[in-house]
Amino acid sequence: MILYTIREKLVDNLLVLFLVFTGGGLLFVFNRNFMYYTFLAILIVSILLNYHRIKKDLMNSIIFTSISVLVLFLINFFFAISEQSVDKYLYYLTVIMTSILFYVHFKNNRSNQILLSRLNFILKLIFFHSLLNFIAYFFVSDQLSEINSEYYTCKTYAYLFYYASDEIALSVMNLFGVEFCRNQGLFWEPGVLQIYLNLFFFLQAFIFKQNRWLILIGFAILGTYSTTGILILIGQLLYLFLQRFNENKLYLPIIFLSFIPIYFIFSINLEEKLRGNRIFSFQKRLFDFTQPIFIAATNPLTGVGLDLDQFQKLRYEFYIDSESLELINETLGVSLKAAGTSAGSANSLTFLLAAMGFPTAILFVFMFLRQKIISNHKLLFYFIVFTSVMSEPLFLRPFFFIFIISGFYHFFLKFTSTGIQSRA
Repeated sequence: MILYTIREKLVDNLLVLFLVFTGGGLLFVFNRNFMYYTFLAILIVSILLNYHRIKKDLMNSIIFTSISVLVLFLINFFFAISEQSVDKYLYYLTVIMTSILFYVHFKNNRSNQILLSRLNFILKLIFFHSLLNFIAYFFVSDQLSEINSEYYTCKTYAYLFYYASDEIALSVMNLFGVEFCRNQGLFWEPGVLQIYLNLFFFLQAFIFKQNRWLILIGFAILGTYSTTGILILIGQLLYLFLQRFNENKLYLPIIFLSFIPIYFIFSINLEEKLRGNRIFSFQKRLFDFTQPIFIAATNPLTGVGLDLDQFQKLRYEFYIDSESLELINETLGVSLKAAGTSAGSANSLTFLLAAMGFPTAILFVFMFLRQKIISNHKLLFYFIVFTSVMSEPLFLRPFFFIFIISGFYHFFLKFTSTGIQSRA
């Protein structure tokens, strides 16, 4: 039995914390370059300290993985329809390096179970903080100060709790006569926090089979007041109900009764987005879903490039023709009112189609589906991830990109393996 030391556990906790925060954490929002360099430095040291133990199969497959991913990004850079910023692609190079080194570290030096255990621990800390963050607002709302970066502004109380700035419309809600601030925790907005809370619910309920925190996790997700987050929570509760139906019927009344308030809140939330004062948010999501698909259709092979500044300029000048717009409205049963925008797309998947073209986008999604980090309840996991990244621009961040790396790794392992394959 290999001893898992306290020092190794601390290092792994730090690495997983950094990994999670690459996916929308305020630590990376305000200190992106420094935090990525720090993350890479810790990963490189961890790899070098265990260099003599790197498995040959791992080395061979990860080399082919690295070359393949880099070639796809290089093709995108050179064949984009407009001149792309080198700095933007250096950032994606950092994402690739971080994702590969992180995967190699846990694949070679630890195990899949350890990775999930450390992820569960970090998400538990994020969950506890989110509860405190939500409750603290009622006591510190008049004592907040504003903090800024180049592209982002929010309010904080002593750098412990974080809330949306006054510029963000409808961040403070009134529900049943109670005024509260939508909970964003340690992330740039509530829609990002809900991803990690729902993933924590998933790990607790279906991977580690622990029920202690499920009700409070559900409460924390409701505190984000994210339509996507509440929809995913309802999906998980339905799945949990079906799974536990024949296992332990004592849980069934609790699960069933929890649907009533959650569905009621979800109905109010959805009504506000479709016809109420939050309709702009719905229109933005709908536009981010549809327009990039039309952009991708005009540049299907290599896309328009990943340079966000160039993509924003293209979006502003790109209009959907009236015939297609009418077809969208008839098909979806709603009226798409947005005509153009200079903002980036919040939909990771349609942005990927537009930015990198259909072949690369489909390949990345396919490799994500081939990942073996999460081996149980995969369909539910994919439902959580893909529903979330269709409303947040996070699919090409290291937290999600490691799953793509896992898919590539296991694909090439079939051709490079010289011994017994592992399942991590």
